[in-house]
Amino acid sequence: MENRIDISKYKEIFENIRQEILKSQYKAMQAVNTEMIYMYWNIGKIILDNIEWGNKFIDNLSIDLKREFPDIQGFSSRNLRNMRNFYKEYPNIEILQTLSAKLPWSHNILLISKVKDMEIRKWYMKETIKNGWSHDVLADQIKYKLYERQAIAEKITNFENTLPDVQSDLAMQTMKDPYIFDFIVLKGQVKEKQIEDAMIEKIKNVLIELGNGFAFVGNQYKITVSDTDYYIDLLFYHLELRCYVVVELKARKFKPTDAGQLNFYLSAIDDMLRKDGDNPTIGILLCKEKDKLTAEYALKDINKPVGVSEYKLLQDIPEYLQSQLPKAEEIELHIKDIEEIEEQQDNEE
Repeated sequence: MENRIDISKYKEIFENIRQEILKSQYKAMQAVNTEMIYMYWNIGKIILDNIEWGNKFIDNLSIDLKREFPDIQGFSSRNLRNMRNFYKEYPNIEILQTLSAKLPWSHNILLISKVKDMEIRKWYMKETIKNGWSHDVLADQIKYKLYERQAIAEKITNFENTLPDVQSDLAMQTMKDPYIFDFIVLKGQVKEKQIEDAMIEKIKNVLIELGNGFAFVGNQYKITVSDTDYYIDLLFYHLELRCYVVVELKARKFKPTDAGQLNFYLSAIDDMLRKDGDNPTIGILLCKEKDKLTAEYALKDINKPVGVSEYKLLQDIPEYLQSQLPKAEEIELHIKDIEEIEEQQDNEE
């Protein structure tokens, strides 16, 4: 007589095996990508070493390689020129080993064509590896100058005075100025509730713009203090910072009293939700515009960690940039496509 199967135990065993297979597949894909990047780099070196043969040489090479390896893609004349440029950009193998080989080929070509400064390019490489950005997300981050908005922006916070050094550095890395919410299309005078509702509708895009590690908890999150109800615009939990993040929206210029209101919310969340092991709650105040000196004075004696940034909606972005943006309908279709792919993958599993 066969032993009876414990269904819950079986599911646990199956899930463990499934995760091992997925990890193995991912590692195999990484290894294949790395080998391909090294192959392209070496081919690029050979082509560059024979540059005196001219463009006709590359065209003939493309034809012969396609004939010799009909099952392998990537030997078009254009891509062979990309390989040559790739080697020209990285003749020193060190950056290839540490960064480029960890990125897909399309990401490398995008970075070479769009980011000319090597140090800025390295920054985007590291952020892409850390956050797992797709080609389209990386392209958007470059287009909207994430480096300038995050790495070198004048960030108005009191994190250095209110957080431990390690957490302060990480919290500072989450800040941008301004935040770009180009997927929110609102006309005329915009109220805070309209922005909030639009953000909830497009929450996937909001999380991408906020950055890696943000998990959505709720909007209009109710807290009760002395029998009075208060409503926090947006509440997140940051998985790397290990803390709650309160985001307050102001569809107007920053006022000093905004910092006091946010400080009150942070104290309440720390008291009501913060558990053992959680770090102090952080506040981000997003406003239509701000005066730097006013914001700095407002935060000077606040004892909770608070950052103040501006935000941009679609109508705030210059027209010449708006014409390059996908329409709201295209964004919706893109999100729908992703959801269908994920659902299909789940069914296959």
